[in-house]
Amino acid sequence: MADNDGVLKLFGFEIKRSKSASSKKEKLESPVPPTDYDGAGYVTASAGHFGQYINMDGDQSKDNHQLILRYRGVAMHPEVDMAIEEIVNESISASELKSSVTLSLDDIEASDKIKKQIGEEFDTVISMLKFNEIGHDMFRSWYVDGRIYHHLLVNESNLKAGIQEIRHIDSSRIRKVKQVKYKKDGVTGAKLVDQVDEYYIFEEKPGTQSTGIKISKDAISYVTSGLLDESKKKVVSHLHKALKPINQLRMMEDSLVIYRLARAPERRIFYIDVGNLPRGKADQYMKDIMTKYRNKLVYDANTGQLKDDRKHMSMLEDFWLPRREGGRGTEISTLPGGENLGQIDDIIYFQKRLYRSLNVPVNRLEQEAQFSLGRSTEISRDEVKFQKFVDRLRRRFSWVFLGILRKQLILKGIITEQDWEEWKDNIYVDYIVDNHFTELKDMEVLRERLGTLDQVSQYVGEYFSKEWVMRNVLRLSDDDMEAMKKEIDGEEPDQMDDEEEQPKNNQQQNQTNTTNKTESYASYDEIDSFDLTTSEDKTTFYPQVYIPSQEDELVESMTRFMNKLIDEE
Repeated sequence: MADNDGVLKLFGFEIKRSKSASSKKEKLESPVPPTDYDGAGYVTASAGHFGQYINMDGDQSKDNHQLILRYRGVAMHPEVDMAIEEIVNESISASELKSSVTLSLDDIEASDKIKKQIGEEFDTVISMLKFNEIGHDMFRSWYVDGRIYHHLLVNESNLKAGIQEIRHIDSSRIRKVKQVKYKKDGVTGAKLVDQVDEYYIFEEKPGTQSTGIKISKDAISYVTSGLLDESKKKVVSHLHKALKPINQLRMMEDSLVIYRLARAPERRIFYIDVGNLPRGKADQYMKDIMTKYRNKLVYDANTGQLKDDRKHMSMLEDFWLPRREGGRGTEISTLPGGENLGQIDDIIYFQKRLYRSLNVPVNRLEQEAQFSLGRSTEISRDEVKFQKFVDRLRRRFSWVFLGILRKQLILKGIITEQDWEEWKDNIYVDYIVDNHFTELKDMEVLRERLGTLDQVSQYVGEYFSKEWVMRNVLRLSDDDMEAMKKEIDGEEPDQMDDEEEQPKNNQQQNQTNTTNKTESYASYDEIDSFDLTTSEDKTTFYPQVYIPSQEDELVESMTRFMNKLIDEE
């Protein structure tokens, strides 16, 4: 039996793989660390601090913890939340009859027994993840945070039992670290990479303690969004490019609310004639008039009562201005409210900019726009781009299942590490597709191909061959053409059976006709007196009589002629 390290044990002997191929890769020397797509922070061997700092587009988040919290705060905005729901609903579909995801193993070269075992383990992984119940929330968490972590629990005393439990880890409490150890080249003196250690640091309360728990990389399942910042060192979420538009939209909305509160009501301007009163007495006289005419009633929503509030004068109330003697006396005029309060073009501009940053078609988010799914010619270009974006998200999120499945299969000894490296590019995760546009597009493409086939079929054999038509008109691959020919050949025996039954039926019909012919000869004595020279059809008088052939008619005519001669003699 093959172990995880590639050792085959048989009758007390061990057969190991050659280490020349694996050690050859380790001996390659370079001053550049391996390409990192996980966003792990590189540290040197002597360093003891694993902090990460990031500041992009005015964002003041100093580490991954604060950045993830910022993403979650942005996701609570109504417009962003609506866009995220559209993406998640389109990516993950729930069904009561079957699982949301299935595994496709048609392209790998393995026995049916191995494929069956891999399929069973995949179902086990889906069950441990509870994806059919919380798949929507899991995908949303991965999309918002830009990463997702799972802790894989195994029994140390029985590793061949596989993964026993899968627990989700909060993305803000854990981070991946790569520790690089360098060595000095004795010939050139260059600093070369000697070893790269990968592990995870878990902190119960990020930012409040300087130490964390070190976890092996084999015990963690880690999948990122695939997006990195401009330095290629930090993982960002799909919401990162929406941070600036959402901040601008919030400021425009707040300024619009303040402007409407300040300019919406109409206010009165009181010009009070104070005559020749001194300044102090004039102010006191104005206050007395203000108190006399001012009656501010306030509704208390907690108690449901009206109360008189005259403590201060707000900015939305009337204006009182003194006027000296010689003026026009006391006057009351009206200050009109804002007249352009209904103009929200700037708000709509930033709103559409936010939608474009989230890759969601505007027609899906605007309530006024009517969204209908019809023929492919009626589908907008944004819908096609959105479907491709969803397909990319599904492909990236599939690594959650495939990464855990790989460790499960290797632990149980179903496959080896080399087998997985050969098959991983041909193993696919199929999601339930409920996009009506996809179904309509496929049906219309097939309809157009069949229509073209009808027009080309009359030229097959003269200008085009059948193979050219199958390859260029029906767009069939070599494998599809071979499979189609096998299916057609398998259907031909059934047609031959039908053709064999048809001659048997004809033979039985001929036997029946022969029997009728024998029975009909007994009635020829009854038609001896019938004149054969008449042009009337015999079937008119004897519809059940057998109709003889020309030779039979000639023999019968000669027989009657000889009988007449004998009778005359």
